[in-house]
Amino acid sequence: MIAFETGPIRPPSEAESILLRITRHCHWNKCAFCPVYKNERFSIRTVGEIKRDIDAMAAIADKIRRRMNVPRDAATDRAAVVEAVRSLDCDDEVAPECARQMAFWMCHGLQSLFLQDADALVLRTQQLVEILHYARAAFPTLARITSYARAKTVSRKSLDELKSLRAAGLNRIHIGMESGSNTVLSLVQKGLTQEEQIRSGRHVMAAGIELSEYFMPGLGGRELSEEHAVESAAVLSAVNPTFIRVRSTVPVPGTPLYHMMTEGRWVPVTEEEKVREIRTCIERLNGITSTVLSDHIMNLLEDVAGKLPGDKQRMLEPIDRFLNMNPSDRDAFIVGRRMGRYRHVSDYAPAHDVEMMRRDLVNRFGTVDRGILEMLVNFI
Repeated sequence: MIAFETGPIRPPSEAESILLRITRHCHWNKCAFCPVYKNERFSIRTVGEIKRDIDAMAAIADKIRRRMNVPRDAATDRAAVVEAVRSLDCDDEVAPECARQMAFWMCHGLQSLFLQDADALVLRTQQLVEILHYARAAFPTLARITSYARAKTVSRKSLDELKSLRAAGLNRIHIGMESGSNTVLSLVQKGLTQEEQIRSGRHVMAAGIELSEYFMPGLGGRELSEEHAVESAAVLSAVNPTFIRVRSTVPVPGTPLYHMMTEGRWVPVTEEEKVREIRTCIERLNGITSTVLSDHIMNLLEDVAGKLPGDKQRMLEPIDRFLNMNPSDRDAFIVGRRMGRYRHVSDYAPAHDVEMMRRDLVNRFGTVDRGILEMLVNFI
């Protein structure tokens, strides 16, 4: 049976990427906010296993092309790909779910590859270089290869090692900074320091690799809210990553952070307070050229996006527009955004169904924020 493995998650920006599983789960797996790999055993796949998966992907792609009767370098016709995959459903040699996954990637041009799971850079550099070369040979259309990585892992790589990975094709790394505050990092068990975050980020950028750093508004809770935003801005300003991606904190049931909340050791901030943290952070980003993106469904304000330094004021405008609403309109926007009624702050207009939902949340949970938190927790 021709088949390959894929892991559980990838960044939203890698939605169209081929997923190549390098490790299974997370070798750290202690972050208090993360629900993904809890109770899962970490392992590193062998180079041979990974190459076999690449071979399987290429073999399935070739089977699809043969059913389409087109050469390997032919332009992708989506309708023809779908029809070819349907004809493979009766092929006992190919795992159906892998054929469908490969067809999806083919429809998007096989232009990007994402290395799973939580930290592919934990492999020895030479092993990863070998895998990257093998993947690029199998899929010559690849224009981008990306990976999650822990800052701690990256900080242990020399600049020359990172440059060798760049030369082999790795051109973007996603690092979960989450917070720049040492106090918050300790609270949520990130297992590293502000200094390590800065050093690792600078090394990635110096190696010529694009860097996405993730900032989590609300992670410090109410007590550490200001420190969290200020120190996060300090790290980001020191690193100047290619991208700064906003990921709002939601305490997921079963995680240590959720237990801390139920025990009163961590008090969640409101949606408004998260927005204020974002404002504080952006306002303090100085001397850098990063692109800020609010590209996740959990974020309240999707329209906070732009390139620094020129777009800073444009990014602050929707934040200030939200914060300057009267409290009832602000609550209505929050509810309507979570209902899918509004996408941007500028979309807001009073609506009867939104008002009914707002009243229902207040009646059931006491405040809109408590109700919204319950909605987000259940959504995840």
